[in-house]
Parts: sequence; structure tokens; C-alpha cells
Amino acid sequence: MDTQTTLPMEHAHLLTQVTGRARDVLRVAAQDRWPGRELTALAGYLRAELIRQVTDEERLLFPAHEATPELSRLARDHARLRACVDTLAAAARERGARSPAQIATTVRDLLTQLGDHLATEQAVLAAPGGPASSTSALGACPHRWYPLTEGPAVDLDALPADRLTEAIGDRLHRLSRGEQLDLCSSTDPGDLCDALAAGHDDYGFTYLACGPGLWRVRVTHRLGR
Repeated sequence: MDTQTTLPMEHAHLLTQVTGRARDVLRVAAQDRWPGRELTALAGYLRAELIRQVTDEERLLFPAHEATPELSRLARDHARLRACVDTLAAAARERGARSPAQIATTVRDLLTQLGDHLATEQAVLAAPGGPASSTSALGACPHRWYPLTEGPAVDLDALPADRLTEAIGDRLHRLSRGEQLDLCSSTDPGDLCDALAAGHDDYGFTYLACGPGLWRVRVTHRLGR
């Protein structure tokens, strides 16, 4: 069960994760060096977790509230956050298009904007007598899955069995074409692979190890045909 049951708890985790990655970018940029690896890590987290958070809030939390100027402001904030994430993601892909100082300014603006927005959102979406429920409490993917599924290999045993297909499916959506991901487990993940492959021919599954103590399946996001 996810422990981030309220929106403030979920926001606190998200802000901590974004801030840590942002500080890595700022540390390198302060030395007038291009923060390529750090910027890629920040942009990847923002695209996977922050964008999903605002999308889940609009889907799960906004409909429970009347259309008010405050709610409209939250929607506009979401649009600005999406635009900022797009800017950082583009900068991560196009090295040299911006200077380290420009990247640092954009990252600082993001942190200020995000902190202010989250505080406002918690107040606007608060339930009578207490904070709003987190999106994960309403069925969205918990943010704690990100570090468990990021990287070239995923330990399936570390994820909740009842939501394994959802967690790995979300990770596969982040794979670029040609990229590979290894699924490691103490039991045969064949049923999981079948579920992930159902209706999708963009992914290939190859067994690299077949037990008895370790099973390893390599998933490849096939190149476009």
C-alpha cells in the first residue's frame, strides 16, 4: 500500500525528488559546464512524474470541485509547468542551444513556480476538514515506483505483485525506440510479458536467463518499420 495518502504528502515527495535533481543541474552549471547527464536526469523525471501528476490531478481531483477562478488558475499553472518541462527536455536533447547560465535560470524558475503552485493547489483542493487525497490513493501510479523502475534493469520482486503490469507498462512507455530494458525476477515473468505484449507489437521479449533462482527477460522497443 502506498504511504502517500494525502495530496500534501504526495507533493512533498515530488518536490523533494525534483529539487534534488535540479540542484545537481545547478551545481554543474555554476561551474560554467554543460550539465548534460544531470539535465537529462531532471528532464526524464519531470516528464515521467511531474507531467503525470498534473494529468492525474486534472483527471481525479479537479472534477470533484466546482469551476472557480481558483481552479482555472491551477489549470493555467499546469499549462505553464508543461511548457517549462518541454523547454528543459528540448535543452537536454539539443546540447549547445542554451548556455549553462540560461539552463540554471530556467531550472530556478521551475523550482519557484512548482513550489508556489503546489502550496496553492493544496489549499484550493483541500477537502472539508482536511487535506485532499493523493492521486495514488485514488488509483494513480505512486511516485515511489520511479526509482524502482528506472535504469537498464528492473527487479520485479521489489514491486507490488498486484500492480506489476501497470508499473512495468508505465516504464515501457518511457523507452525510446531501440532502447532495451531487462526484467529480473525470482520466478518466471512469462505471464507478465504476455500481458505487456497483448495488443502491442512494438516490443520484443527475449529470455536471457531461465531460473531456477533468477529469471531475466530483455524487452526491446523495436525500431519503427
